[in-house]
Amino acid sequence: MKIISSKMHGIIDYLLIAFVFASPTIFNMEGALCTITYILGGVHLAVTLSTDFELGLIKVIPFRIHGLLEVVVTITLAILATWFYSNGYETGFYYYMVLAIVIIIVFILTDFKTIPKRK
Repeated sequence: MKIISSKMHGIIDYLLIAFVFASPTIFNMEGALCTITYILGGVHLAVTLSTDFELGLIKVIPFRIHGLLEVVVTITLAILATWFYSNGYETGFYYYMVLAIVIIIVFILTDFKTIPKRK
């Protein structure tokens, strides 16, 4: 059941980006965990701004490719979470695992087939 429209997906993306950028402060992240989190926020912002949907600014990445990138990011976050866990960063493990789960749920619920035509 695809209940998230492209516009709603964009809103969720921008809310997630704001959360990711605030996370180092909220969760007292330091070192590699902090740096990687800011990089993730920057990459997600760049992809969202570049996506060809209602809330994209540059509109060069097709919305379906945006979705595929989110699958790649989800897999990367799960791997990263495991790495943090094996290196004793419990906060990094839980943070990235939950983030991966949220992103894949949004992906699964998003209708990537219908995008309003540009006027």
